Amino acid sequence: MPTQIVVVPPLVVEALGGKSAKRVTGTLNGHAVRLGLLPLTGGGRYLMINKDLCHATGVQLGQHVTLTLAPDPNPDAVDLPEELTEALAAWPEAEGGFQRYSASQRRAMAQHVATAKLPETRARRAVELAERLATGRHPFRKS
Repeated sequence: MPTQIVVVPPLVVEALGGKSAKRVTGTLNGHAVRLGLLPLTGGGRYLMINKDLCHATGVQLGQHVTLTLAPDPNPDAVDLPEELTEALAAWPEAEGGFQRYSASQRRAMAQHVATAKLPETRARRAVELAERLATGRHPFRKS
């Protein structure tokens, strides 16, 4: 199942804070979610439901979904995988480098580590990322 999008009705967007709303929490088919509210051309907003979330919630193309949303009370919070938490804790310079990036970039780093299927790959990605951050290099560029 590929990534799906859910268009958020304009009245709901207004209730969430209008154009200033960037992230939301809530439930999708009863499953807790924390997502970005993305802009559509012409002023609307939508949610992107990735493949893993589609599987977890039973979302399929063209299906009606049950969705509850509220503004995210802590939009800059990033859920870190355990491997990245340990790597950053072991290397204070890496933690400082990590905190210098925006919340969206920190989420991308966390997702890079968390999406690896094998524990060894997650650990390797976390260590490589921490090393790049500690030495002031870009988190995703090899050089």
